Amino acid sequence: MPARQDSINGQTPMGANLVPDGCTFRAWAPRARTVHICGEFTSWQRSDDGLLVRDDAGCWAGFVPDVRDGTEYKFYVVGEGSEGWKRDPYARELSRHPEYPHSYCIVRDPAAHPWHDQGFQPPAFSDLVIYQFHVGTFYSPGKGRRVARFLDVLYRIEYLVELGVNAIEPLPIDEFPLDISLGYNGVDYFAPEMAYSVPVAELGPYLDKANALLAARGQPPVALAGLTTQVGQLKTLIDICHVYGLAVLLDVVYNHAGGNFGDESLYFFDRAHDNNPNNSLYFTDQDMAGGRVFAYRNPNVCQFLINNAMFWLREYHADGFRYDEVSAIDRFGGWRFCQDLSSTIRFVKPEAAQIAEYWNPDPSWAVRPVQHNGAGFDLFWDDDLRDAVRGVVSQATGGRDAFVNLDAVRDKLYPRLGQGQAWRSVNYLENHDFLWMVHPAEERRPRVAALADPSDSRSWYARSRARVANGLLLTAPGAPMLFMGQEFLEEKYWADNPADLGHSLWWDGLTHDKAMSDHLRFTRELLAVRKQQPALRGELINVFHVHNDNRVLAFHRWLEGAGRDVVVVVSLNESTFGCYRLGFPQRGWWREAFNSDVYDNWVNPQVAGNGFGVHADETSFHGLPASATLVIPANSVLIFARG
Repeated sequence: MPARQDSINGQTPMGANLVPDGCTFRAWAPRARTVHICGEFTSWQRSDDGLLVRDDAGCWAGFVPDVRDGTEYKFYVVGEGSEGWKRDPYARELSRHPEYPHSYCIVRDPAAHPWHDQGFQPPAFSDLVIYQFHVGTFYSPGKGRRVARFLDVLYRIEYLVELGVNAIEPLPIDEFPLDISLGYNGVDYFAPEMAYSVPVAELGPYLDKANALLAARGQPPVALAGLTTQVGQLKTLIDICHVYGLAVLLDVVYNHAGGNFGDESLYFFDRAHDNNPNNSLYFTDQDMAGGRVFAYRNPNVCQFLINNAMFWLREYHADGFRYDEVSAIDRFGGWRFCQDLSSTIRFVKPEAAQIAEYWNPDPSWAVRPVQHNGAGFDLFWDDDLRDAVRGVVSQATGGRDAFVNLDAVRDKLYPRLGQGQAWRSVNYLENHDFLWMVHPAEERRPRVAALADPSDSRSWYARSRARVANGLLLTAPGAPMLFMGQEFLEEKYWADNPADLGHSLWWDGLTHDKAMSDHLRFTRELLAVRKQQPALRGELINVFHVHNDNRVLAFHRWLEGAGRDVVVVVSLNESTFGCYRLGFPQRGWWREAFNSDVYDNWVNPQVAGNGFGVHADETSFHGLPASATLVIPANSVLIFARG
């Protein structure tokens, strides 16, 4: 007889799902002849009891009694083109033995993790400060030169909180072939990357670290059993991030899957005519970034991807997504899929940030409401300010007499989509693509420290210009994003292979390189000012002064009716101005809330500045009703605040 149909109906979820007294199994394979569920419960043999029953939608399902958390299983698919084993596309975890890609799938109970994050609320979109990093390279001191793991990130949580970011964005973390990758070639979309999990024998120090972090916030400990699974380790990381106020935004790749699929992958899942790419169940015959493009024409494929996003929200408590190359999804006919995806996520978890990487002359289409034919996402990666800031820093390397066109920065400081839409722009100066060592030279861009002085990334010119570049990023309208190492003046390209010592993050530099520790202090304290001054997180800006010959730019940030005005002054001049007249929006005392010059050789014994602040008199200037005379240090950022 075929597999039992207890608990099976049209609403039975895909994959393996525990129910009272057993587990339901369901797979979509519309052109398969037969589909069996096999595992420990069948001694890995095909049997009539494991023969799943097909419904009118092309899904095969059955109930197996006495299956529990940790049970291993696989599908065996007989199709028109071939027959053989298939990993469950919805598998929550894969076994280490047999080795990938012949791994078994593992049944996991989604309710098993003891969450501590009940009171956590992710930051408002307008308050986001994002930190992008690659888990495999984010090793901790004393952990050796190996692929870092999810639990290694625990050793950086306090660091990230002290830095002042409130959201982390790891590069993709679902299962990909081999152990070293950026993650954009994922194949098993519901399973955490195995290389990022800690073997049980090595868990002791990680358990101690996890419980020390929880105890410091008054939370009960996690048991060793909670860390013995790959699922449990990733959930523990996200859980403790939430306990410490950090949102977790997952980078998901819905434009293509990895190119190295293997025979047991989801590629020809129903095994219909394996030699014909047009007959692939999930994919088209078109390639993108070394992988195969999803078949958005098929509603079941779109639902698979939407189910994946909902899975990360519900089972892992993810706080949102960065969607890789939405422009490619659009190019290959997936616009309606984007609309359905964004609408579903907004319905399930409206506070989840949905960030689109959408390279289009008019990026507003990515964030326009679905009812206006937009994709319906919340924010988008914006390269306008990036290019402008990097452009003027590069121009400044021509020396004190070189022309620096600050007009470009002025224009890009204004919200790209207009007033009230500034929060939608995710601004950045560095990201994983720009800086990946493996990319061809023509596709790479130098890190800010190297851009600021190509001859010496530790010179005063490099240090001070890097502070200006990052100062503009962190005081501009929009959501800033830092790439790992940017906060401490890392100057090297990065590699995803931790054995590449020449392109690994140099954490030791924070104790051995004063320029790095000083820049980290600069970033940390500037982010603190951003947090203290709501105007710097708001929408409104008036760039009231640009003087290209002097290389000075100034702008006013404020909240309507709130009385917390801020004036930011930026100089790329290599000399200090001792008596520079600038307009101010109000007369009276303006506190010097931040001066980047103090961070050069902290505390800079030769710092130039304005002491505790300046007094603006009633003399109108630069179109503003008041003005003051300032000292503007060479290559600097000053912030004056009323509150």
